Amino acid sequence: MRDIAVGLIGSGYIGKTHTIAYKAHTSVFGGPANPVCTALADAGQARADEAATRLGFGRAYGDWRDLVAAPDIDVVAIATPNAMHKDMALAAIRAGKHVYIEKPLALDAREAREIAAALEGTALVHMLGYNYLCNPIIGTLKALLDAGEIGEILHFRGRHNEDYMADPATPWGWRCSRALSGSGTIGDMGSHLISMAMHLVGPVAAICGDIQTVIAERTDGTGKVRAVENEDQAHALVRFRSGAMGVFESSRIAQGKKQGLAFEIVGSKGSVEFDQERMNELRLYDAGAPAGRRGFKTILVDTSCPDFGAFCPAPGHGLGYNDLKVIEVNRLMRAITDGAPVPVNVFDAVVIEEVIDAWLASAAGRSWIDLPPGA
Repeated sequence: MRDIAVGLIGSGYIGKTHTIAYKAHTSVFGGPANPVCTALADAGQARADEAATRLGFGRAYGDWRDLVAAPDIDVVAIATPNAMHKDMALAAIRAGKHVYIEKPLALDAREAREIAAALEGTALVHMLGYNYLCNPIIGTLKALLDAGEIGEILHFRGRHNEDYMADPATPWGWRCSRALSGSGTIGDMGSHLISMAMHLVGPVAAICGDIQTVIAERTDGTGKVRAVENEDQAHALVRFRSGAMGVFESSRIAQGKKQGLAFEIVGSKGSVEFDQERMNELRLYDAGAPAGRRGFKTILVDTSCPDFGAFCPAPGHGLGYNDLKVIEVNRLMRAITDGAPVPVNVFDAVVIEEVIDAWLASAAGRSWIDLPPGA
């Protein structure tokens, strides 16, 4: 068992999910490495000290640069607002550290390409936090699609909608700022949808998008009214390089949606449906079933699904959100020790950023945008 020293930057909600995953990893998977909560950095020493004590990290830094420079840190995990990702990632790469970055990779594709360029020629492991791809039932779905069980993929219809900003009284925060967040709902949740579509259907060839800011102003923590600078909701028509058609939808003001990542894929021989709010099941339609026997059937997660058996030996005993992060951390550990692939690396994430930028550009120009040939 090899210890991997983790330095975490950021102690908010996502930082906490990282910590849960690091601490659970070895008891669930038993190896090949043991992530150790070595150091935590946050804004100011007092805040960092409190967070390190609360989350169980060995030491604290009030300046993230000191964490990156520490010689005993193997992996720098970046769980901060989007605008900080680039500088932190570049510093970690220059220091020879593996990087684990929460999505989206950067404010835009230009920044993303700068991070990717810094990794060229290195042997460093790099992974993005697209944890929904680590769902065991998604692994089963991917195998089902690759085996041609629903035939040629013809259409993908997906959404990632939530209502965390549906109330106009919700305060203005960094996600409302172009300088701190870049895009709005597209980068925050649409990026998850894009990653899922690319994983299951393949690269996006072209996109025609529309965006809207519904709640134009919000009051910040000081009582000041501030403009919301990015989109609340977005739609897009897409064409995949395979020829399949698609529809993307993302909203942060969709009343009643709590974890509304959902999609359906239509093939020439059947269809599948998935909803993250029911994350332990798929619905499968077989068009070849006998007349009178056709209809969607529910497939529950079981030990044949990748990684599920590490948690539970019994079918149908579902996993939760934080378990997906444990699986994601295991992919990182295996990449470091065994050279195994990760779900989304920095070069993959650049392509996701290019789709986001094209979606925004299409909405601004009210036209179709072709993605670069390598996207």
